[in-house]
Amino acid sequence: MSNKLGFMGCGEMASAIIKGLLSSGFMHTSDIHATTHTDKSASAKSKILKIKVITNNKEVAKDSEIIVLATKPNQIEGVLQEIKDEVNGKLIISIAAGVSTAKIEAIVDKSPVVRVMPNTPMLVSEGMCGICLGKLATEKEEKFVTEMLSQVGKVVTVTEEQIDIVTAISGSGPAFFYQIFEDFAQAGAKLGLDYEKALTLALQTAIGSAKMVQNTTKSVPDLVASVATKGGCTEVGVSEMKALNSSNLFAEVVRKTAEKAHALG
Repeated sequence: MSNKLGFMGCGEMASAIIKGLLSSGFMHTSDIHATTHTDKSASAKSKILKIKVITNNKEVAKDSEIIVLATKPNQIEGVLQEIKDEVNGKLIISIAAGVSTAKIEAIVDKSPVVRVMPNTPMLVSEGMCGICLGKLATEKEEKFVTEMLSQVGKVVTVTEEQIDIVTAISGSGPAFFYQIFEDFAQAGAKLGLDYEKALTLALQTAIGSAKMVQNTTKSVPDLVASVATKGGCTEVGVSEMKALNSSNLFAEVVRKTAEKAHALG
């Protein structure tokens, strides 16, 4: 598959993907071009990313083999109507939240479509993306999109019915973890520890714990048990989490977020 990418939109998410593709060597500056709304922003983005950035969607679509929809969700239909004559069966990758593959296919019905739910840690090359395939997308398109997005993090393939759950866990998830970090830091501060030190403790503990889960054959419950030894202080804390029904809390957070994502779509 040819790798000539045309980004419709060049915001933070698109810029993160572009930077990852270039820094990894997966693509070269001549392989990618993009659009923005104004000449001023196009000039600024071009200088930052070292790629061609213009304001003409049709021109970029015509010159691309693969089109990435990276505008705001409410702009997708207008952009597709504008470029549909230039699409001609080209692969379309959409990172627009809440826009189904069916909505895209209704306008460009001869193109394979892959929908992506990214998250903001792509900005530090630690993203988590869920992807789902439209009716014409095949294993070939899935393989390419997975390889492309792997330059800025990890990728899982799900069904479109599951994409709202992905939104709730990883798309919105960074905000939930940020809130947890803040809660831990504030709890430490209330007990007399400096806020910044408490935040550092919480952040590094989260990083280390995540790596422990990734690099061990133990299950998560076994890892909990290995720290929460009987009669120890950790066991008291875990018992308090259970008493406060933390599992139900997060189940509700994910459920309500997924429901909202579905409603937006």
